[in-house]
Amino acid sequence: MLRIEHLTKTYGGKRAVDDLSLHIEPGQIYGFIGHNGAGKTTTIKACCGILKFDSGEICIDGRSVKAEPLECKRVLAYIPDNPDMYDFMTGAAYLNFICDVFAVPQAERRERIRRYAGLFELTDDLGSPVSSYSHGMKQKLAVISALVHAPKLIIMDEPFVGLDPVASHKLKGLMREHCDAGGAIFFSTHVLEVAEKLCDMVAIIKSGRLIRAGTMDEVRGDDSLEDVFLELEEG
Repeated sequence: MLRIEHLTKTYGGKRAVDDLSLHIEPGQIYGFIGHNGAGKTTTIKACCGILKFDSGEICIDGRSVKAEPLECKRVLAYIPDNPDMYDFMTGAAYLNFICDVFAVPQAERRERIRRYAGLFELTDDLGSPVSSYSHGMKQKLAVISALVHAPKLIIMDEPFVGLDPVASHKLKGLMREHCDAGGAIFFSTHVLEVAEKLCDMVAIIKSGRLIRAGTMDEVRGDDSLEDVFLELEEG
């Protein structure tokens, strides 16, 4: 679903991402872990076609992000760590705008908006402008906007930041549901406990370089993910 091959991105002579290769298959929740400045967001933005990269290749559903960016974006949803939205729109108008972009039929969009807004307790707020939303409400709206067009791949940068425990629990369930239906998820997180319980696969990146990747059991061995992460960070 997502193949990153020898990705390299340099800023002012410093390699933010250094020869990174990862493969995310359909059905997998893949966690991406590293300290601030390790290269996680740079990698994610490159995968989404937001950021150009120096060398390597990124393919989504068999298509090159460089050669066929629009085709890649049609099957992709991206949730940034700090969602930027059109604040002048109401929540409902914003979700319908996203559905228009991805050509979601009216009947399907109504059902999906009804379901996800109800699940995240946002239904009563959809008539209000996004400018009036709290950070948590904006994060919920971003999650819903990613789900309404039924993407094959969802890429998320710290998706649990700003969500209350109930909303976080519901998002975890939707992530598993999405992958059980054949989709894939690639997401960064600082919450190692969440990654440990939720992810099928995990990769740890340090100073732009991949230092460990595999199934959760392969990466953590007999230790906790936190212990492994701290040991690798200090090494």
